Amino acid sequence: MVKIKKNIVDIKTSATLAINELSQHLEKKGQEIFKFGLGQSPFPVPQIIVEELKKYSQEKNYMNVSGLIELRELVAKYHSVKNKNNYTADDVIIGPGSKELIFQTQLVLDCEVLLPNPSWVSYEPQAQILNKKIHWIKTNTTSNWHITPKELNNVCKNLQQKEKLLILNSPNNPTGTTHNDLEELSTIINNSNIIVLSDEIYAELDFSGIYKSISHYCPEKTIITSGLSKWCGAGGWRIGTIIFPQELKYIKNMLRVIASETFTSVSTPIQYAAIKAYSDDHTQYLIKSRMILETIAKYIHKEFTEVGIKCQKPQGGFYMICDFSDIIKQSNEISDGKSLCNKVLNEVGFAMLPGSDFGIQNELLISRIAFVDFDGEQALNIIKNNNKIPDDFLQIACPKIIKGVQKLKNWIKINYQ
Repeated sequence: MVKIKKNIVDIKTSATLAINELSQHLEKKGQEIFKFGLGQSPFPVPQIIVEELKKYSQEKNYMNVSGLIELRELVAKYHSVKNKNNYTADDVIIGPGSKELIFQTQLVLDCEVLLPNPSWVSYEPQAQILNKKIHWIKTNTTSNWHITPKELNNVCKNLQQKEKLLILNSPNNPTGTTHNDLEELSTIINNSNIIVLSDEIYAELDFSGIYKSISHYCPEKTIITSGLSKWCGAGGWRIGTIIFPQELKYIKNMLRVIASETFTSVSTPIQYAAIKAYSDDHTQYLIKSRMILETIAKYIHKEFTEVGIKCQKPQGGFYMICDFSDIIKQSNEISDGKSLCNKVLNEVGFAMLPGSDFGIQNELLISRIAFVDFDGEQALNIIKNNNKIPDDFLQIACPKIIKGVQKLKNWIKINYQ
């Protein structure tokens, strides 16, 4: 029998996809499930983009490996404005989701990987698949769950001779928080042997409406990944972007070679449709999306805080870290984050992920929730005309979120208060 490589034999299906599959399985068995596990945008793809996909559905030829030139020009223009640096179409590669592009960037680079703790579930497994050394950088609620310049500097002191890739994500998955000191962080980056991969897939969902990026302070060292899955609701379309500064063109050129031997090019009709995502004005769609997500985040934060769950209030995206340590004491039944999530899923039907999936110590009773279990199209229509959230918005648009939150609260009150 041919053996599996040792460095990948223990890697499991991505936790976010696994919880979604488990939730669907339990629903088919008749159990009511409140889906706070998978972070999938609830909002519909803007109709003008959908119509464009229909229009170009007959297109069947392979595209340029880097992507459709008209699309790359628009992506370059968009990021030149948002990231405050000059990019051209030649600096852009279109890929089958930013996840694949992040993996291939790790593949190309001969380096060690620096990850904030916590980080998105796939950064670490991708590095493990590629047999890379990983260095976790601690964060906590005081630093808004983001790495501090001091912590980064301490790690870099011990790795002075090593090439390093730092992966950042803000607003962050899993915490929903934004980094509050990117400028000072950039001073460490600029003085260290670091390349930054800035995963900006949630940047347009910052509740402030302000696009924040480490590239504003160290553009020549920053590779940017993004796409349409989160702000545009097009996760299943699998289209992502990666943008390189001129100083890192040699990395882009190598990634393009790898792309030519792996995914070849992204779906042609979807690339044509994506032009409308970057050429049309989607301001109102984004304003409403942010308003809705912030309203839900405030509601859940308030409700959970009332029963003693410690949560950092989200500032963007649709995630929240929840710490149950003050209300649930470790026991044979609940000894760590995984057993907590399993018990809550089985007894409440509330699906969430343990903090350990994101790098947090498993013995801590910490979970991550994604508050997306609602009809995004209905939610957008409710505030269609006046850009105001009505008082009964949550009851009308988010009944499953309310029911799930209240069921979890009642479970805590009955069992632990």
